[in-house]
Amino acid sequence: MSASVTLKQQIITESKKLGIDKIGFTTADDFEELRSSLEAQKAAGHTSSFEHPNIDERLNPKLIFDHPQSIIAIALAYPSRMKQRPKRSGLKRGQFARASWGDDYHHILREKMALLIDRIKDIVGEGKARFEPMVDTGQLIDVAVAHRAGLGFIGKNGLLITEEFGSFVYLGEMITDLKLEPDTPIPCQCGECTRCLDACPVQALLGDGRMNAQRCLSYQTQTKGLMADEFRPKIRNVIYGCDICQVACPFNRGKDFHLHQRMEPNVEKVRPELLPMLKLSNKQFNDRFGQMAGAWRGKKPLQRNAIIALANLGDVSAVDDLLHVMSQDPRPMIRATAAYAVARLSRSYETTSRAKVAEQYQKELASGQEEALLKEYRRALKTIDALK
Repeated sequence: MSASVTLKQQIITESKKLGIDKIGFTTADDFEELRSSLEAQKAAGHTSSFEHPNIDERLNPKLIFDHPQSIIAIALAYPSRMKQRPKRSGLKRGQFARASWGDDYHHILREKMALLIDRIKDIVGEGKARFEPMVDTGQLIDVAVAHRAGLGFIGKNGLLITEEFGSFVYLGEMITDLKLEPDTPIPCQCGECTRCLDACPVQALLGDGRMNAQRCLSYQTQTKGLMADEFRPKIRNVIYGCDICQVACPFNRGKDFHLHQRMEPNVEKVRPELLPMLKLSNKQFNDRFGQMAGAWRGKKPLQRNAIIALANLGDVSAVDDLLHVMSQDPRPMIRATAAYAVARLSRSYETTSRAKVAEQYQKELASGQEEALLKEYRRALKTIDALK
C-alpha cells in the first residue's frame, strides 16, 4: 500500500473520530471545465452578489495556495425535521429554512476542519504540511469540489446529493500540499426526474444543475432593499432561505439526521413569532438570532420579510402594529414595506388606516424620498380605495 493511500486511510479514521459525517479526496487540479458555464451565468445576470468575484480563483487552487497537491472535502449532515413544535401563542409565526437551523454552520465546519488539520499534523509531523480551509465564502466552488471528491452527485437543483444524507449536508474543503489518493466522482442520478424544477415557485432552476440566483427565493430573502413584487407572495412565511427544491427531491425522502447537537433547531428561533420581530433592537436581535447563519445580513432583511409574511398569512390583527412601524421606524424601506402590508391586509375601506397611510405618504414626499418607495404608498392608497 502506497504512503498516500495509508495516510488517506489514517485521515478518514481521524475524521470519523471527530464526528465528520463524510470525507472525500481529490486532486488540486483546476476546474477549468466550469469556466464557460460560470461566464455564461455572469453574462446572463444569473449570479448573486455573494459569489467570490474572481472567476480565475474560483477555478484554480494554484492561484490561492502555493504548490497545492490535494483537496480534502468534508460534509456534515443537518436535521430536516424538528423534534418538537413551537408553543401556541396566538401569534403568527415565520420560519427559517433548514440550512439555517442551529448554530452558524460556517463556525461548526471551520472548527471541525481545524481539529482535523491538527490530527493530520500529528500524523505527518508539525511543519510537514500546509492547509487552506474554506467554507461557503471561500474562493472554490463547494459543490464542485465535493462532487469531484466523491461525496455525492450534483442534482438538477445544483445541490450536492449524498447517498446517506441526501442534500441536507453542509460542505467544506481544505487545500493541502499533501499528495493523497483521489476518490472517484459520482455521476448525476436524477435521470428524468424534474420534481425540484417543478416545485420551484419562481422557476429559478435551469434544469442542468445551474440556477438564476437572482430569482432564487433564498437570495431574495437576503437582499436589503425592497423585495420585488413578484417574490413577495412566493416567500409565504419564510423569513430566511428556501428549501422547497430539497423537500421535493426524492433522494431526501426520509432523510433526517440529528448527529450534531449544535445543529439542533431551537423551535422558538427557527419558527419565530413575527410581530415581536418588528420591535427588536439590534442587541435583542443579536442576542436571539446572532448565532444562526440566517442572521449574517442583519435584522433589516428579516424584519422586512416578517412584514411581508404577516401580509401573506392574512394577519389582520397586525395592522395597528404595522401602521406604527410605517410611521415610526427610522428606515425608509421598512416603512414602505409596512404600508404595502397594511394595504394587503385591509379587508374593507377603513378611513383611519387610509388617513395614516396618506399622511405618511405626504411626509415621505416632502422629505424627497426616492420614487421606488413613494410608489409603495401610492399603490397602498389605491388598494385601500378600491375597497370602497
